[in-house]
Formats: sequence, C-alpha cells, structure tokens
Amino acid sequence: MGAEAQRSRRSPHLIVCGDNPLAYRLVDELVTRISDEVTVILPSVERNHGPQIAALPKVRVIEAAELSEGAFLAARVEQASAVALVSQDDVGNIHAALRAQELNSDVRLVIRFFNMSLGHRIRTLFPGCTVLSDAATAAPSFVAGALGELAPSYVRLPGRTLYVARRSDVAADRVICALADTREPGQPELLPTDPDTADLVLALADGRAGLGDAATHRHGRDLLRTLWWRIAASFNRKLGIATLGLFALLALGSVLFASMGGFSWADALYLTLLDAAGAAQPDPGLSAVNKLTQTMVTIVGISIIPLVTATVVDAVVSSRLDTALGKPRPIAGHVVVVGLGNVGARVVAQLHDLGVPVVCVESDQNARGVPLARRIGVPIVFGDASREDTLRAAYLGTSRALVAVTRNDVTNLEAALHGRAMKQDLRVVLRLFDSDFAERVERHFGMTISRSVSYLAAPAFVAAMLDRQVLGTISVGRRVLLIAEVPIPAGSALDGVAWHTVNTARQTRVIAIHRHATDTLELPAPHDHRLTQGDRLIVLATRAGLARVLTHSVATTTPPS
Repeated sequence: MGAEAQRSRRSPHLIVCGDNPLAYRLVDELVTRISDEVTVILPSVERNHGPQIAALPKVRVIEAAELSEGAFLAARVEQASAVALVSQDDVGNIHAALRAQELNSDVRLVIRFFNMSLGHRIRTLFPGCTVLSDAATAAPSFVAGALGELAPSYVRLPGRTLYVARRSDVAADRVICALADTREPGQPELLPTDPDTADLVLALADGRAGLGDAATHRHGRDLLRTLWWRIAASFNRKLGIATLGLFALLALGSVLFASMGGFSWADALYLTLLDAAGAAQPDPGLSAVNKLTQTMVTIVGISIIPLVTATVVDAVVSSRLDTALGKPRPIAGHVVVVGLGNVGARVVAQLHDLGVPVVCVESDQNARGVPLARRIGVPIVFGDASREDTLRAAYLGTSRALVAVTRNDVTNLEAALHGRAMKQDLRVVLRLFDSDFAERVERHFGMTISRSVSYLAAPAFVAAMLDRQVLGTISVGRRVLLIAEVPIPAGSALDGVAWHTVNTARQTRVIAIHRHATDTLELPAPHDHRLTQGDRLIVLATRAGLARVLTHSVATTTPPS
C-alpha cells in the first residue's frame, strides 16, 4: 500500500480534454517535460490535432463525441489528480467541470476561459479550480513584437511588484535578476551564466518606470503625422484645389497692385483684402491694370466665401458619415491588427490601454472581438485580409506594425506578404502554429516575428495541472520565461538543501523565498538559508528549468507520521 501511494505521488493521473492546438501542446509538455502518463478525451483521433496527440508517447486516448459521464468514467476520473478542460466553449467547459467534480470531488480542475470575468466567478464554485486564458497569456508577446520594444510586463508578489526593463533604464540596486542577453541577432540567451552580460532584467518597481525619451518622442511624432493625415483627408480634393486656386488669384492681385499699379506692398495687400471682402469702390480714374486687378479680386472674393463654406461642410459631413459607418479616418503611426478572435481582442485591448492607435481588420462581423473594438472606439475594416485593397483601407502603408492573429496560418502569411510589399520597413508579427514553419518564416523575412499562442500558453496550464502556481510569463523573442511558485513538501529532494543550489545557468533562477517559519517573503533570499518543509520558492525559469525544479520538488519518500 505504501509503495502504491509513493507511485501515485510520483505519477499523478492527469486527464486532458480537447483536440485543439493548446491540447496538443499541453499533452506534449506533460509527457516530455514532466514524464507523466496522460489520458486524453477527444472527439476523434482522425480530426483536428487528434492524430498528433495520439502519436505522442505515454498517451492514452479515449474517443467520445462529448464529455459525458461515460467518457470521464472511461478515463478513470475518480483516480485523477487533475483534469484540464481546454475547449474554446466556455459554457461547455463549465458543464464538463460539473460532471468531473460529481465523479471526483477532490480532482483539481484547470479550465480554459475566454470570458475571464465569468471564469473568476465560476472558480469559486469548484474548490482547487484554476481558470486560465491562453489568449490573455500570449497577447503581451504579440504586443511587444508589434511595438518593437518592451511592452509593460508586471508581476505582482506579496508587497512587491516586479517588471521587465532594459538594464540601462533602471538603477543597479533595483535589479532583481538578469533575464536575457538580446544584443546578438538570433535566439536570445536566457538566464545567462554571467548575469552582467544581460541587457534585459527583472527589476523592482519603485514608481519611477516610464516610457523613456525615445518612446515619448516617437509618440509625439506619430500624433503630428496622424493630425496632418486627418486634416489632409478631411477635405474634398477637388474643392480643395479650387479653393487653393482662388487664393492664388488673390496673391496674384497683390503682386499686380504692387508691381504694375504703382502701390507699395503694404498698400497692395490692403487693397486686395478690402476688394476681396466686397469693399471695392469704382474709380474711373484708375489705370487699366488697376481696374482689371480690382475687378478680378472682387470676383474672387465673392466666389471664395461659398467655396470655403462648401469645403468645410463637406469635410464635416464626410467625417461624421465615416464615424457612423465605423470606417477608419486617415491615420499614421498606428498598429493594424488582423483578426478579432480571442487573441486579437486581447491584443487590441492591451494596445488601446497603452495609448497606441489601432485599426482592426476582420472578415466576420460576428467575431468575438468586434463588440469590444466598437465599445472602445477602435475602427474596424471588414473584408478579406489577404486582399491588398482591404489592407489599404486600414492605412497599412502609414502604420508602424501589422499583427496578423487569425486562426488561419495562410491568411496571416498572405497579409504579411502584402504588408511588406506595401511598406518595406513594416514590423510584422504573425500567429503561426507550427514552430518549425514559424522559425523559418522569421529567419527568411528578417524583421517578421512569429508567435504560437499554444506554445506561449501551455506552460501555465502544465503548472496549474501539477498544482504549481504560475505567477507570470515573460516573452523574450519566441521563447518564454515563467515565474512560478514551487512549494517544498517533506521528503522532496529540495528539503534541507541550500536554496542557491536550485539555480541552474540558462534554466532556473530563484528570485525569492516565502519562508514557512516566519510567513514572510524574502526578496532577495538570504544566502545561508536552507529550504525546509512548507517553504515556497519563487523561481524564474525556462520550460526545461521549471520541469527540473518540479521533478525535484515532488516527495520521493513518505514523510514520517
């Protein structure tokens, strides 16, 4: 019985429900990083990512059209330590969670939600439940790629807030940990052996972090460009040309009065303005040139008033019609987001919160992010993003970046190719599922940045299934670092060791310890402290590094009773 209990602690029974990209990444992480056997419930091994999931080692597949009680019994849910529900249907996930809990009241539930407000309310109904959004987890990486700089990335610890920054932007005493060396092209070096080589750091927030001078100047320049484009496009082109022509004739009148009429330049300007205003007085004694000039200026003055009025009225009416129809007005320095699904909606919301102007492109008027975009006043162009005219309607040629996050890799790639053809220096961020394809696209197109939502989100779901709390994720290029809380149980390989021995170059770095004896968070940790039962490590780690720490934190011996 004791051996059976130890075996159960070492290899918890885990169940994953779903056949989408996130389910595949999640199962792959579990069986290759954590070495656990996993049961997967999916509709068919022949559809979606079913074949890829079934091909993974140590995976038991159960085919079921729906997550019924019979499907859960076949998966031995009564023996499971955790169940992950990763369908995109929030209501369906809630229904499945209720069934799983009825069969095993102690099972740990990890539920994927898009509506996190609903998710946080539902969480209170299930003890030990964790609700996560893959879109919310991945969105900051797309935002950072679009801006070409560090997007605000904050991690809240008890009484402390940490944030990602350039080493040159923070004081040395505020640096908590070196994150990465990103100065060389290609893959960044995460958690480098020599911390002094890292240009990207995790710092302690002190209320003085800002955008920086470069970002401030760029923001001001973009505002001026946008203002100019909107003024230029607000007026009817033909009416504008006619108005400019009349003003040119007024200028010609001043020149004629001064050069051929015998008046000074000041008097010439004075006469021109009075004549244009309708105050001309007939004088038979004037020279022929002055008579002709006065007549021309008077006629121009009479014509210019209704023309200017027509131009202004046309501009106002056109602007209001465009606003009513949701059409974007001319804009510069903005970000074009293609796709308003789960991820696109999150990206748009974060860019809007950062004060970055956004124009959306979406083919489906019922897409999930359309109501959000309309509510916050972000313009939407409805059309096929693979067509150049659709992208031109979003003013892609004057934008700073294109973020293509539809669920179709081909559409995303076509939009990127059109974008680079329209503007050579355009920053392009693509959502691509296949990692090998994404790396090749990024390498071939140079400035093109590729991201996989499931790749970025899977570690958080893995940690939640193993009862490890992921406090935050930090994207560096196409790689991700995790900040996680790891408890130290009695009998684990970490019980009694010095905390700094957990550190591994390029994999793991302990940034704080929550000491069980004093119930306090120590940041940084005291160098001489040895870990004891009940302590909790706050670690910054790669995927492999966190897997290593999790493996060592599992109790391998039965603690004394």
